[in-house]
Amino acid sequence: MSEISGAQSLVTSLEAAGVDTIFGIPGGAILPAYDPLFDSSIRHILVRHEQAAGHAAEGYAAATGKVGVCMATSGPGATNLVTPIADAYMDSVPMVAITGQVAASLIGTDAFQEADIRGITMPITKHSFLVTDADEIPARIAEAFHLASTGRPGPVLVDVAKNALQASTTFRWPTELQLPGYRPVTKPHAKQIREAAKLILAARKPVLYVGGGTIRSGAHRELRKLAELTGIPVVTTLMARGAFPDSHPQHLGMPGMHGTVAAVAGLQKSDLIISLGARFDDRVTGDLKTFAPHALVIHADIDPAEIGKNRHADVPIVGDIREVLADLLITLEAERAAGHEGDYESWVGYVAGIKKKYPLGYDTPDEGLAPQYVIERLGAIAGAEAIFAAGVGQHQMWAAQFIGYEHPNTWLNSGGAGTMGYSVPAAMGAKVGRPDATVWSIDGDGCFQMTNQELATCAINDIPIKVAVVNNENLGMVRQWQTLFYNERYSNTDLQNHQRQAGQGRIRIPDFPKLAEAYGCVGLSCDSADDVDATIEKAMEVNDVPVVVDFRVNKDAMVWPMIAGGASNDEIQYARDLAPNFDHDDL
Repeated sequence: MSEISGAQSLVTSLEAAGVDTIFGIPGGAILPAYDPLFDSSIRHILVRHEQAAGHAAEGYAAATGKVGVCMATSGPGATNLVTPIADAYMDSVPMVAITGQVAASLIGTDAFQEADIRGITMPITKHSFLVTDADEIPARIAEAFHLASTGRPGPVLVDVAKNALQASTTFRWPTELQLPGYRPVTKPHAKQIREAAKLILAARKPVLYVGGGTIRSGAHRELRKLAELTGIPVVTTLMARGAFPDSHPQHLGMPGMHGTVAAVAGLQKSDLIISLGARFDDRVTGDLKTFAPHALVIHADIDPAEIGKNRHADVPIVGDIREVLADLLITLEAERAAGHEGDYESWVGYVAGIKKKYPLGYDTPDEGLAPQYVIERLGAIAGAEAIFAAGVGQHQMWAAQFIGYEHPNTWLNSGGAGTMGYSVPAAMGAKVGRPDATVWSIDGDGCFQMTNQELATCAINDIPIKVAVVNNENLGMVRQWQTLFYNERYSNTDLQNHQRQAGQGRIRIPDFPKLAEAYGCVGLSCDSADDVDATIEKAMEVNDVPVVVDFRVNKDAMVWPMIAGGASNDEIQYARDLAPNFDHDDL
């Protein structure tokens, strides 16, 4: 077997792991790997910032279900990946980050561009490796991809010292992996499935609480079968949008801080919560002490650490959600054949009544566009097969509320970390992974200015994403909280605070359509409701280059419903002008 360099071994290992795309930026410590990458079958996309490489890898993974890969050099290159690594960890996104490191002999000497990236990322990765021996490279890469994609998915870091990349070695792809202690359980325990079935049949007010783990496990078909077999109402969290069709009559919508009244009431009033790949996070539960006070809990999750972490589980089930649902279906179908079915008729009628009485809605402002209308029309015109990647803030919530999601992996967002700047690079990664899909980035003007340099990456690399900038000239969600809780004292949320006059017009800093054109994209703008459909349709016709649409929306628009941070879900607020007779007693 002929000798090759460690760098060649790294690239060959990535090819053996099935990698077809890497997002990254070269630099000193990782530079040896970029030479064999030049001749590789792997497509490398040169981003403008390492954070974008990480988010693009996330978008690629979330849209395709495959492991996303990003690459950076040591020191600042590696630390720029920390945010997307943390983001992927919070949202269980399978990702492998490859970083260069200074030579092993220099580690610990504060060498140029040295940073202990393994130590820095230890709390936010499933595992992190430091490779100083070229012979170890294939095994560590194989282990990294296995760890990232099995059990609860997540990010894995492989930090490779420069001397290992430059040393001579022979390539040996491992035939088996040595990961002592790592044995994720996918098959649920039969006794727990039987106990769950008993609770489901005995309940009178059950609800299926569906989390992002259902998407990650590809369990949407089994979920629909279970819902239709039992007739139990369904709520899908922010991370689970698309796991169950929005158009389905059993769907109550998204629960939580900005969830539908029906979804919040469904959880609060339930006597049984069937949690599927969800983690009872604070944005769903509100004040945990008052969350669903009369409900028993069946908690199914592939990660045993999540079960009982925030809410006691009466029936804990460790396993892959797809396998859990498959076994539960068999058990419930057998019970049904024996004449045993749940009686949920009055409960279904109650939640259906709440859903009808308190639909999602919005005001039409006197000045500027209603952002909800823009997003609603965008969803309708782009269609259910399109992929939407949202930034973080008001526009994220409106995109979750006013677009109808019918399929999994069509809604991408930063849920747990809430990372501004996620949208554009994530959309880029999704478009690379699924080039035949229409991919829209829905971004706020604040988020957009954090990573819009990746429009250059998209234009140069023929990645024709579409960007809808929901431009209220403010940090919208922060402004909303200042309106509600800080007596309208708008401290440092106005992004156009120093507007200058130019003749009769106002200078917008930046002018987003001009910025788009400077980056080689098509730039459009819209400030009239009469032009919204035509503008979206014009953007839909542009398929050879990226397109950016500046939707100039009203700055005072609010996200409703809303539950204040830390408050009980019973204190949900609904816009008075949308439902003047809103009555908490209904809930």
